[in-house]
Amino acid sequence: MLLLLFIVFNLAKALFLLVKGDSETPMSQFLGRRVIFSVVAVLIILLAIGTGILSPNPRPY
Repeated sequence: MLLLLFIVFNLAKALFLLVKGDSETPMSQFLGRRVIFSVVAVLIILLAIGTGILSPNPRPY
């Protein structure tokens, strides 16, 4: 849950920098962090499925 909040925080920070316009920190830094932590979240989910901690829905319909 904390990882998801950090991802949303970085996305909001990048949006704020986009709207503000002038900043010494580039917006791509926060977007890059968001992408990296999103990949980490997906890898954690895949690892949990692979080890059996999470079980995927066998019939999604």
